[in-house]
Amino acid sequence: MPTTSQPGSPSPAAVSTAGLRKSYGDKTVLDGIDLRIPAGSVFALLGPNGAGKTTAVKILSTLISADGGQAQVAGHDVATSPDGVRAAIGVTGQFSAVDGLITGEENMLLMADLHHLSKREGQRVTAELLERFDLVEAAKKPASTYSGGMKRRLDIAMTLVGSPRIIFLDEPTTGLDPRSRHNMWGIIRELVSDGVTVFLTTQYLEEADELADRIAVLNDGKIAAEGTAEELKRLIPGGHVRLRFSDPAAYQSAAVALREATLPHSRLRSSGGTPIDEALALQIPSDGSQRELRSILDWLDTAGIEADELTVHTPDLDDVFFALTSSTTVPDQAKENVR
Repeated sequence: MPTTSQPGSPSPAAVSTAGLRKSYGDKTVLDGIDLRIPAGSVFALLGPNGAGKTTAVKILSTLISADGGQAQVAGHDVATSPDGVRAAIGVTGQFSAVDGLITGEENMLLMADLHHLSKREGQRVTAELLERFDLVEAAKKPASTYSGGMKRRLDIAMTLVGSPRIIFLDEPTTGLDPRSRHNMWGIIRELVSDGVTVFLTTQYLEEADELADRIAVLNDGKIAAEGTAEELKRLIPGGHVRLRFSDPAAYQSAAVALREATLPHSRLRSSGGTPIDEALALQIPSDGSQRELRSILDWLDTAGIEADELTVHTPDLDDVFFALTSSTTVPDQAKENVR
């Protein structure tokens, strides 16, 4: 589950951008994006292939320069204080930085040298991280013999050698099997519990749903929407409450009562295109909010309707993604409510 913020004053921003822009020739990749990511949280940036997710990560990690706008990471301006940014971050890209010609342990010690750790400190940190990421048994083996999941764990362990406060994970689970992906989710949760901020790009929508405190959808160089997973799901129509009956008479009574009801936006629909008299199911459009669900339950009670089964169906992030990255637009007012 996503991490939960503690009540009180808002967390300071670990990453913030204002009007960030980047173009390659005539192609605008980032067209004025604004972000604010609280410290100690997981932020997921979603978007179609080529939407600019990796470009955003490269700018924020000082690998490339923006054409315009401002960005701060760990309190440092990425343009005027890149060394301060680099000292505070770790980056794991889409492709592993692991050297397959040397052992896992040697990869770790090499990273310790790059961070100017003493030999003793480098050995200590290496031993701790190899144990933490369950790589002790494989530590003396060439990294080329590691599975995809092991290489990813080693990659992140190498990123942690410098004790970064902010980690950019650019599609960290691409190509991993489901078990390895779930193991990686556990690692990300552990990082956040230790106070690390995680900036995640991913092509797996359930991954963002599972991990992220906030999600932004990038499309055509702009942030199409931003919010929690639940806030984004409420932007998309299609949610409903489904009532199922086993008694045809009870079903017919409920159908008549619903036609005469004054529920907001209520309308009668058969389930899944099945003829009403065979499905014995009614759907009441609903955004899934507590207030609207309470209104429906009160109406059922007042009308004396007892369904055998009541289920609430809400759009998932797949629905959100396709709606926001297609020609269909979400009402501006709804976007404002989430942002």
